[in-house]
Amino acid sequence: EVLLVESGGDVVQPGESLRLSCAASGFTFSTSDVGWVRQAPGKGLERVAAITPGGGTNYVDPVKGRFTISRDNAKNTLYLQMGSLKTDDTAVYYCTKNPWSGYLPRGQGTQVTVSS
Repeated sequence: EVLLVESGGDVVQPGESLRLSCAASGFTFSTSDVGWVRQAPGKGLERVAAITPGGGTNYVDPVKGRFTISRDNAKNTLYLQMGSLKTDDTAVYYCTKNPWSGYLPRGQGTQVTVSS
């Protein structure tokens, strides 16, 4: 059974940084594309970033230059380092094993709130 558990969400002020983590199990993490998606209040799911087994990355335009996705295959853990956070980044962030379409399976999510 695929299990994805996110952590690290918090309430922060604009301009601050935050790092999200996702512990993965139930599949071969090191050979899988994985990524982060988010859902802002009243909006649909949006892919934020994805990373391939070889370390290739893809970012949605609004987060380019501010967010960095990375992975530790030895720990089966995915990360999202978020910098220069904006109020528009407020959302529930999900880790997903399928970052390209459908975004399933995914974890339970972690709330990120950016507010002054």
